[in-house]
Amino acid sequence: MSTEPGDGTGPLQARPGSDLGRRVARRREELGLTREEAATRASMDPGYLEYVESQAGVVSMEALTAMADALETTVSTLLGAGTEQLLGRGPLARRPALEVLPPAECREKLAHGGVGRVVFSAPEGPEAVPVNFRLVGDAIVFRTAAGGVLAGAVGSDVAFEVDRIDEARSEGWSILVRGVAEPVSEPEERQHLSETADPHSWAGGERHTWVRIPLGRITGRRIRSGL
Repeated sequence: MSTEPGDGTGPLQARPGSDLGRRVARRREELGLTREEAATRASMDPGYLEYVESQAGVVSMEALTAMADALETTVSTLLGAGTEQLLGRGPLARRPALEVLPPAECREKLAHGGVGRVVFSAPEGPEAVPVNFRLVGDAIVFRTAAGGVLAGAVGSDVAFEVDRIDEARSEGWSILVRGVAEPVSEPEERQHLSETADPHSWAGGERHTWVRIPLGRITGRRIRSGL
């Protein structure tokens, strides 16, 4: 990928790899959007979005930004950048502004599911473990292995953190939930979750222990640039 310096409003070009289209299509499907609905959100022709999803080519940064906003993700995520690097090493944002996210917007972002981190106290000290999660009703749910480190946190106070960072624009948001990790013990409920909201773990393996974290105290912040 190569980029030319610019402010994101001119003819800045980003030449993505062949995975860009798959990332766009996958994110659109995660949100349950048709191509036409996503194109309307991004104020672009559905035919152009079909081109992006099906072919590798040169896509303007303006179009990438519109697609990222429409798909409630980031330019960096669509480009697949930084998978082997720590985030946050990009340039400082222009006129950064820190905002508080209202609880309703926090819930809306959590509703998409994804990967978050469970923070808890273990015998060896504080731990933070990433999990694939879903929001079901007023609780975050995930699966873990019986006897694993996360299973030991059931019944205790935990924090759950999720964030999104757009390194290309030096923007991002984070949400923190505090609550008690509870076991999902009813067989009927576990079956229902498996059929309707299963957060399949990227790590694979046997993970039959269901855990919920009711949304107790929920807070969020967002950094915007160029305001």
